[in-house]
Amino acid sequence: MSYLGLVIGLLLLLLNSSLGAVAVTYDYSRNDFPPSFVFGSGTTAYQVEGAAKEDGRTPSIWDTFAHSGDGPGGNGDVACDEYHKYKEDVKLMVDVGLDAYRFSISWSRLIPNGRGSINPKGLEYYNNLINELISHGIQPHVTLHNFDLPQALEDEYGGWVSPKIIEDFKAYAEVCFREFGDRVLHWTTINEANVFAMGGYDLGFVPPNRCSPPFGTRKCSKGNSSTEPYLVLHHCLLAHASAATFYNKNYKDKQHGFVGISIYMFRFVPFTDSKEDTNAVERAYEFLVNWLLHPLVFGEYPMLMKKNVGSKLPIFTKAESSLVKGSADFIGIIHYQNWHVKDDPFSLKMETRDLTADMGAKIMMLKENVTAPESLQRVIEYLKQVYGNPPTYVYENGLPMKRSSLLEDVPRVEYMHDYIGAVLDALRNGSNVKGYFTWSFLDLFELLDGYHSSYGLFYVDLNDPNLKRYPKLSAQWYSNFLKEKTTTLNEVFLAKKQSKDTSFLVIRTM
Repeated sequence: MSYLGLVIGLLLLLLNSSLGAVAVTYDYSRNDFPPSFVFGSGTTAYQVEGAAKEDGRTPSIWDTFAHSGDGPGGNGDVACDEYHKYKEDVKLMVDVGLDAYRFSISWSRLIPNGRGSINPKGLEYYNNLINELISHGIQPHVTLHNFDLPQALEDEYGGWVSPKIIEDFKAYAEVCFREFGDRVLHWTTINEANVFAMGGYDLGFVPPNRCSPPFGTRKCSKGNSSTEPYLVLHHCLLAHASAATFYNKNYKDKQHGFVGISIYMFRFVPFTDSKEDTNAVERAYEFLVNWLLHPLVFGEYPMLMKKNVGSKLPIFTKAESSLVKGSADFIGIIHYQNWHVKDDPFSLKMETRDLTADMGAKIMMLKENVTAPESLQRVIEYLKQVYGNPPTYVYENGLPMKRSSLLEDVPRVEYMHDYIGAVLDALRNGSNVKGYFTWSFLDLFELLDGYHSSYGLFYVDLNDPNLKRYPKLSAQWYSNFLKEKTTTLNEVFLAKKQSKDTSFLVIRTM
């Protein structure tokens, strides 16, 4: 093991020691955070916009996946119809008191063929949305790619499995920087690149649904689970770095913005106290977290990955290494729960291996302890301890519940209260965390289970032709917190008990 590997191993032992070692702050207010700290909420284009076939928009790989019969059920053809209702939604953001709104741009809406001509209607929509946000004092935090590559590029050359995607993505990013960069300061190039590569090209449970037998959790018609995840993540890194470098050379001085990338930040816990499972946790971090972060900081993949993956792992040229290293102005953290890891020594003996077999570990999400708030503090501090404390935004964090018109989502209020407290603890411990965004602003079309679950602050009535929005208890709690009205959890329960009008729940404040 290299010196760096030893250091990382020791840090992992520290990070994954007794859960009781971290105490989450429960008594706090908005005033405990710096004035510059950003609180927001988020959605993405395919999950809320709808208007899938209107005004020149063409299909993306997410459209294809949702309509294939192998997706989660349902589709985003209408979704929450934010394409037509964006002014109403921005008004709701103002009512809650959001500092910022995180959303994504549909590449297929802006540049329908993936390259070439800009769609005037798509350009108009995003200009209107951004202007509406700015006019109400809400920061736009924009993601360029969220599992929704134009299907035209997937059909032409295989999309992200081909190095051709790097120049096409850079050209798309250039259009966005040029057209919107005078008002947008925070750009995320690719959302959850690690999950996109693993889920879309190894296990096949997200677009574009590529995998190969005996791997994959869904039926896939094409793909190679042994090699494609590594190629895709490699191309994501190069595409991100190319776009970021272009921005820094051509727009940074006049627009003063920041270009980052987001990662699904796992927090791994050994399945048992055995040395084998503890070592498996280290491998899980190397393969599923450091796989993306290590090149961004050091310009190369982790040594353990190089050893286990061998020739399947792409190699950065010196020029590419220099391009990728230091290319992220910030890291966006996507985090929800703990994951348990069990050693799987037999997988490394398989003749044909995918990414998870190369890792030699089994990843499991167990019901107990999956929503421990200290896990968010730990992953934020992991970036501080292992990767030099880069600027970070918690871009997604939330609690899934069964989709229902019941607006008294007390478990979500408890979750948000506890996890925001964990962010405050990380901040007080010196982490360079600059913002927290709930997932999600609206009940929307979810990537993994369509319309079956709910993460939203607002319920959207899908049976209403106007898709009316209703604030949940969590929206009211968040609003009171953001407006500096200290709200305790006891008062949340009191409000739930005393409220008779479930269309607009009120929280009693101190």
